[in-house]
Amino acid sequence: MMSASSHDEHRKLCLALAWFGYLALCSAYILGGVDKILDFPGAVVETRHLGVPFPLLATIATIIVELLGSALILSGCWRWCGALLLAGFTVVANMLANAFWRLPDEAARTLSANAFFEHWGLIGGFLLIALRSSSGFSRPFLPWKIQ
Repeated sequence: MMSASSHDEHRKLCLALAWFGYLALCSAYILGGVDKILDFPGAVVETRHLGVPFPLLATIATIIVELLGSALILSGCWRWCGALLLAGFTVVANMLANAFWRLPDEAARTLSANAFFEHWGLIGGFLLIALRSSSGFSRPFLPWKIQ
């Protein structure tokens, strides 16, 4: 049987691992949003290259979704909403950026197909977060703060 002290340490470890998992899932979106802010003209060109209508507005929306969704997940406030935002965004972005079925070159098609299905793994992770935290508020755990 676990002592109260041991149980509390186990709980803290589990919370820290969960928060690290959230951070790992959000890391590409945080970096992507910051990178787009730092090179906004380049981000608009990239959006235009994907054939997205209104590339300026779409780039702004992308930055907002990437950073807001990540912030909601990491803060624990409306975590389900942030997870659904990033899941929906990833579905759309994946269909645009990793449309492997359109590529004539077999090597490029294979690389794009791998990226396509890896992104479905992210989408699945975000959907699991949304289902697990759909009560509206999941208590945040900040690893550097003892609770």
